[in-house]
Amino acid sequence: MTTTRPLDTDYRARSWDELDGGRFDMVVVGGGVTGAGIALDAATRGLRVALVEQADLASGTSSRSSKLFHGGLRYLEQLNFTLVREALRERELMLTRIAPHLVKPVAFLYPLKHRWWERPYVTAGLTLYDQMGGARSVPRHSQLSRRAALRLAPGLDRDALVGALRYYDAQADDARHTMMLARTAAAYGATVMTSVRATGFEQVGERVVGVHLEDLETQATCSVRSAVVVNATGVWTDSVQAMSGAGGRFRVRASKGVHLVVPRHRIPSETGLILRTEKSVLFVIPWGTHWIVGTTDTDWELDLAHPAASRADIDYILDRVNAVLASPLTHDDIEGVYAGLRPLLSGESDSTSRLSREHAVARSQPGLVSVAGGKYTTYRVMAADAVDLARADLPGTVPDSVTADIPLLGAEGYAALVHQVPQLAARSGLAEWRVRRLLDRYGSLVHELFAVADARPDRWEPLTGAPEYLRAEITYAVTHEGALHLDDVLTRRTRISIETPDRGIECSPEAAALMGEELGWDTERTRDEVSAYAARVAAERESQRAVQDLDANAERLAAPDIRTRSVGRALS
Repeated sequence: MTTTRPLDTDYRARSWDELDGGRFDMVVVGGGVTGAGIALDAATRGLRVALVEQADLASGTSSRSSKLFHGGLRYLEQLNFTLVREALRERELMLTRIAPHLVKPVAFLYPLKHRWWERPYVTAGLTLYDQMGGARSVPRHSQLSRRAALRLAPGLDRDALVGALRYYDAQADDARHTMMLARTAAAYGATVMTSVRATGFEQVGERVVGVHLEDLETQATCSVRSAVVVNATGVWTDSVQAMSGAGGRFRVRASKGVHLVVPRHRIPSETGLILRTEKSVLFVIPWGTHWIVGTTDTDWELDLAHPAASRADIDYILDRVNAVLASPLTHDDIEGVYAGLRPLLSGESDSTSRLSREHAVARSQPGLVSVAGGKYTTYRVMAADAVDLARADLPGTVPDSVTADIPLLGAEGYAALVHQVPQLAARSGLAEWRVRRLLDRYGSLVHELFAVADARPDRWEPLTGAPEYLRAEITYAVTHEGALHLDDVLTRRTRISIETPDRGIECSPEAAALMGEELGWDTERTRDEVSAYAARVAAERESQRAVQDLDANAERLAAPDIRTRSVGRALS
């Protein structure tokens, strides 16, 4: 079994020493799912690799998706069979081999509105979906009458459907999955650092031979030599590419996707929903004691660092989902809202809903590889393609990708622990439902979490204001998962920021205090973290009251950047 390497502050200090003046085979810029996947792919091929991210792991698009591993029915309708087949193959790998503790089957109901033509049309599509790989680890689709559909989803308006079909896909907590990818890469020898910004490339003529870095926690700078640098920065691809002074081989266009989080009881249903809209599809996705409802698909040309939902986005989602609900949702039902930017390959259409979700990889100049586009589900394929292309700049023979056979940390031993829930509950004193939930977040690493709680018994207690989470999870996020700031914990290591009506404001002082014990924060620093988090929440709430998109560069929408004014214990 692979030895875990906690991404704690001591690890961070050692990592900076490795970067400062170091030499690597590959430096990956961008800590989203693609960048983390590239780091794992390269490390498991025996390369010396570093991954740097200017904010937090998955802080951009990779924590703001629909949280699905799926082939994409709408791409099937667009006759993009290659993308669907590839995505379904990846979904199967996640469910069975790579991340069974994080990726789970999820059922969806497809309501039918037209009595005669729609059922055979949708049936044909779902039959093909099953045959292309959608019915191995998940059941095949099934036909339902209106009565049967309403038994599964009594929250539907009976006049909104004449029947339905049920099919299965898979879902995961995207932010935790990305973080586990990065931790697994570190376990195989990759150097992983967050809060580190790439400020420029080191070049010899047109060849990129390294990258200049700035530690945003300490303002230290360094230069790292590397045989190849991989630009995996998503919607920032073009701006990072421009630092080399050469033109890129493709352009990236940002498409905003907004999701709402509402209480589970507000939509009585045993299954998720997928609804056709005039532009695309709308999902109602089960998420613990909540539903995630989304998404939108609109151009975003404002600040890439601060995508924000507008009142128009929220109203669009509510209007579409309420068209099929017996008890319509209101703004008062919304517990959380999040907005993310998809990095779509530009130049194919004026509409973001029609831009390609396939990915592109290009060696724009010697020593620099860029990767963009794609969808979360196919991150592993994107990563393998990027490392394959980088072979031209790497010394010696680079073996083929092996990540199809590399389980993420927490996967090994998970199946056995699922059968030991009663024993784990007795040993920990936790309710069985809570143990199952922890297993689906940590897998076999749950023993590390238990050790954290055993060392300080008060950590077994639920977090005030967010009782679904334990105090130990806040501590563990710092000691093992690389969290440096309150926002990292409340928004990505946990999903408190979208799962509680107050967006985590009530629990923020307690969470910050727990983090401060590990990070050496004084009273002022702890207060700064809480204030910065509250400002971010306030900024997002203000944008959600605006009729249309507001420029997030405006002072009223830009929360303080705590990363650039950190105080407390030095980390290097």
